[in-house]
Amino acid sequence: MSKAGIRPAAPQPTEVNQLIALLNTGRHAELENRVHLLLGQYPDYGIAWHLLGVSLQAQGKDGLPALQKAAELLPDDAVAHNNLGNALSAAGQPDSAVASYRRALGIKPDFAMAHSNLGTTLNSLGQFDSALASCRRALAINPDYAEAHNNLGVALRALGLLAEAEASCRRALALKPDYAEAYNNLCVILNGLGQLGGAAAACHRALEIKPDFVEAHNNLGTALNGLGQLDDAVASCRRALELKPDYAEAHSNMGIALQALGRLAEAESSCRRALELKQDYADAHYNLGVILLAQGRFAEAEAHYRRALEINPGYIEAYSNLLFALNYGDSHTPLHYLEQARQYGRMVAGKVGKQFSAWQNVARPERLRVGLVSGDLRAHSVGYFLEGLLSRIDPARIELIAYPTTLMEDELTARIRPYFSAWKPLIGKSDAAAAHLIHADGVHILLDISGHTAHNRLPVFAWKPAPVQVTWLGLPNTTGVREMDYVLGDHQAIPPGHENHFSEKVWRLPDSYLCFSAPAYALDVAPLPALSTGHVTFGSFNNLAKMNDAVVELWARILQSVPGSHLYLKAKQLNDAGIREQTRRRFAAWGIAPERLLLGGTLGSIADHLSEYNKIDAALDTFPYPGVTTSVEALWMGVPVVALHGDRFLSLTAKSIAHHAGLPGWVAADKDDYVAKAVAFTSDLGRLAALRAGLRQQVLASPMFDAPQFARNFEDALWEMWREQTRII
Repeated sequence: MSKAGIRPAAPQPTEVNQLIALLNTGRHAELENRVHLLLGQYPDYGIAWHLLGVSLQAQGKDGLPALQKAAELLPDDAVAHNNLGNALSAAGQPDSAVASYRRALGIKPDFAMAHSNLGTTLNSLGQFDSALASCRRALAINPDYAEAHNNLGVALRALGLLAEAEASCRRALALKPDYAEAYNNLCVILNGLGQLGGAAAACHRALEIKPDFVEAHNNLGTALNGLGQLDDAVASCRRALELKPDYAEAHSNMGIALQALGRLAEAESSCRRALELKQDYADAHYNLGVILLAQGRFAEAEAHYRRALEINPGYIEAYSNLLFALNYGDSHTPLHYLEQARQYGRMVAGKVGKQFSAWQNVARPERLRVGLVSGDLRAHSVGYFLEGLLSRIDPARIELIAYPTTLMEDELTARIRPYFSAWKPLIGKSDAAAAHLIHADGVHILLDISGHTAHNRLPVFAWKPAPVQVTWLGLPNTTGVREMDYVLGDHQAIPPGHENHFSEKVWRLPDSYLCFSAPAYALDVAPLPALSTGHVTFGSFNNLAKMNDAVVELWARILQSVPGSHLYLKAKQLNDAGIREQTRRRFAAWGIAPERLLLGGTLGSIADHLSEYNKIDAALDTFPYPGVTTSVEALWMGVPVVALHGDRFLSLTAKSIAHHAGLPGWVAADKDDYVAKAVAFTSDLGRLAALRAGLRQQVLASPMFDAPQFARNFEDALWEMWREQTRII
């Protein structure tokens, strides 16, 4: 905050002027000695108390009592009340600070500094609209006030007006090029805009100016995390903590970087430390939930997401992650999940300004303009299921527009990008701005390709920017968003009678609702490994979060029932030595010796990953959250998958995959049947070897790999949805 200069006024003007000179030159010890002498003569001399308070604050000492005394003795001095406000704010008394600034402005309405300082404190209180007004009032009085431009940027950023916030910060820096706080604010804004390189550069500049700027070290860590420079991100957070060991935000941010590195035990410790320091820190509860879910501790993750929502009831991302976490357990019914999801839908609908109710495109189009909203238009499970479809869409029937929600791109992105007529990232756009963009584009059908997974923009759909809105592929479950018209599945994954599991209307494709692109690698299917190893090797390459306690128990039963058998688990989390040991303990509790477990982490390439299937005789699926990409990849590599029949869309996706692959008998009716099938199918190695030898060609000939037919089915479904929905409109 800015400090006002002190106007000389004293019975002895020369002496007071000398004191002001001492203050302005930073000679605080000499100033304090002389002020105390002066107060010995004039104990009620307000200006002396004022000088003392400002000097103490400048040294990081407690000048609040002196400034309170000054304001009492100088009731009509706007500068004294402004500086008292600064001291109160620094002491963690923002409400009292606001009162002091308002008192200063009551005395001097054109006091730009007090308007700006009031804006700063209102920002800290979360009163961003009021902060905006205060900063704009300061700038109306003094257009070249750098601090007010920066404070305005903070308020605009908090309100989601990132482009305007960036302009305000850059104006502050044009006026004051060595303004470290403005560079730090610019870093946060550019992070929000997805301009991570620029964000990191802004923080580096802030730290050149002010090397011990704690917040800038922390924000640099956030930017580096987004850039994938994870070790550097951890180092930045550690530097912040060296400077300020009790900095909860840095502990929490370091936890997320450590989690991305696969160092889950350290990540958990970091977030727990953040919560020890700041118990009501919603973001730390959220981050801890992410870390716990990655370890398969979904009940604990759920508790932390719910705690984050207790602290911040409007925390949409926490609610979405809560819904995602609920998919990992089977302690709730589909109808319970639906009600939870509908609550999310009500939450996002409550944040909509004015929903669209008219569209420019409801006439009879020659082709449909279809928008895809996704954060996974890359080498990701979603990307693998999209590529074949996109390559076969008939551009005479369907025009595609991409609305990516992250800047992450790779070779798959480059391959699919030409299939879109436009590529319009939503990064840095508020929900309102994103919805207005989509509406202005005249999109007929808007597809959500995320569900409640990372980088979703489901709140945009609550604005109803397109007349027809469909969720597909990202997460096989309801979104709960009432403005989402359809959920796309198939007859196996969403059987008759399950329509009441969804807030959307169910639309079923005639064949599989999934279409996978065969990996472009010259990988042969190896002979059945059991024939050479002398023992059966089961395996699962699923995310370890899906391996709940019921899964561990069932897999242990299988290992006990097949003498000498091994289990090969491969997941990113198993890069962490602590998680490997934890996994061994979980199986040891069911009598499985550690030498029967093969534990592997991530490998260098997708080809290397796929080649590991050549070490597995049969794959074991997880439940209730089954493998999708992992299961289809296993089948392509000649490895059949034992799956469990479920009672909802997500778990029934396993049945859909097996059915369309021509392996319906590999889906167990219940847990006992699951064990029995795993034992029976691996007891006849000759039969299993024969199945393996022909399985790739079998699945390549299935609907799951028939991109041309899938594209026709998909196009027909979109047109039929369009006709049905426009009749309603």
